Amino acid sequence: MKKNIQKHIFRKNAMKKYDLHIHSNFSNDSIIAPADILRIAKEKGLNGIAITDHDTMRAYSVLKKLNKDKDFEIIPGEEIHTNYGHFLGLYLRKEIKSRDLFEAIDEVHNQGGIVVIPHPITIASIHNFNYSLGKLKGKIDAVEAFNSRNFKRHNDLAQKEILKYGYAQVGSSDSHIKSDIGNGYTLFYGDLRDAIKNKETIVGGTTKYGFVSNLCAGFRGRIIYPIIGSHIKSHQSRK
Repeated sequence: MKKNIQKHIFRKNAMKKYDLHIHSNFSNDSIIAPADILRIAKEKGLNGIAITDHDTMRAYSVLKKLNKDKDFEIIPGEEIHTNYGHFLGLYLRKEIKSRDLFEAIDEVHNQGGIVVIPHPITIASIHNFNYSLGKLKGKIDAVEAFNSRNFKRHNDLAQKEILKYGYAQVGSSDSHIKSDIGNGYTLFYGDLRDAIKNKETIVGGTTKYGFVSNLCAGFRGRIIYPIIGSHIKSHQSRK
């Protein structure tokens, strides 16, 4: 009995907490600078993050230079737009070029990356993933069961689909503003890729501030970015 208790205590202390879906201001609907992402993630007690800007990996090189903590993992990723909706590629070495769902999935796996379907059911149906999860068995590695910018009922519906088809679950914030970071997360032991492969992840978080975040992201994407977006990216590229 004593050995079992000691083992449980060790495993609890070793549990890691990652936010696997974060956008920087390299995405046209986010207002978070890479330096702020790193600072806030550490302040909120995260052990790692995935940077997943829309169709670009440019923020990763910035974050990699800023991060001086060898125990804090920054996963290079991308939210990839395809003909059936978005998906996340994690542990990427280079940006994904194809916009065909199956070709893009193959590109990710050919790099040794992980394919995650984010927000399969969302507040705004335009962002839903429009291909049957049941037909992607063997093609994808995990599905986002918790997204902090969703309403609870949409996350519940997503989780129901995930359980139906037996996918690994991840949780994330889908951060677009500073206060989003860490509001959704994935808990696991050891290596994330192994935890996903073995379906040994736990998801959690809060959706309390999701509505505000969606308003801010929509406002920046539709109004502010067309005016100053090119100037922002030009300035960032010189840093």
